Amino acid sequence: MIYLKSFKLSERTVSNPNIYPYNVFRNKTGDCFIFDKITILYGNNGSGKSTLLNLIANKLHLQGSEDLKSHGDVQYTLNYAAECACQLGDPMNEGESDRIPSGSMYIKSEDVLYEIKKIQQEAVLKEGYLYQHAKLGYTKEQLEELKHSERMRRQIAIMKFANEKYSNGETSMLIFEERLAPNALYLLDEPETSLSPAKQVQLAEEINKLARYFECQFIIATHSPFMLGTLDGKIYNLDAPQLMTCQWHELENVKLLYEFIKKHEREFE
Repeated sequence: MIYLKSFKLSERTVSNPNIYPYNVFRNKTGDCFIFDKITILYGNNGSGKSTLLNLIANKLHLQGSEDLKSHGDVQYTLNYAAECACQLGDPMNEGESDRIPSGSMYIKSEDVLYEIKKIQQEAVLKEGYLYQHAKLGYTKEQLEELKHSERMRRQIAIMKFANEKYSNGETSMLIFEERLAPNALYLLDEPETSLSPAKQVQLAEEINKLARYFECQFIIATHSPFMLGTLDGKIYNLDAPQLMTCQWHELENVKLLYEFIKKHEREFE
């Protein structure tokens, strides 16, 4: 399903070459991204992948968007966002919709890492344990008694053991499995963080399935060769001097991996 059909960057230029985010897209002024069911934004650090995702998330008021802030008197970031334009799908066309589903969200790599950290923190486990008992009707006095009880100590130990069974990568996969549901638009910023190559491929295959069979649309920022080679979508190369699409095997990071393995191919024989 296509919910977001296109996103056009601001056509305005500024005289100061260091003004953010005009400086990030100075070579792509007024360019328009045309989105597929899966669209990949490739680029190295500083290419504008995360900035672009957050601009889109703010324009669509998606859950997970970060506030657009500017320093100084002129609100350059807010101005830039206002100058960008979104076009939703045309409901007259099959496979398109002009409605952004309520479950749509922007998921950043730091969000996933924060959730992993939160799961692993004993203080958070204790807080959650007490909160659940408060919902069951425990009084303040009963909660205070429970807080210092052997019973709670044992239960927290059990929960910590259960959490520690999973690596960061396994926990990341569980988080994605929980959040990615049918019928939604998802913006994902470097979802490969904490994932092994095998898990990256597994996640990419799950994304392909959600886009093909479950009415999902994805816009994904990544420079992982394993994600790039598995995802079935359109790739925009933000490292190129002008906005352009390309094949995954043409990208710099993929070529570097290929050359590295080719250099050591005798060790694989």
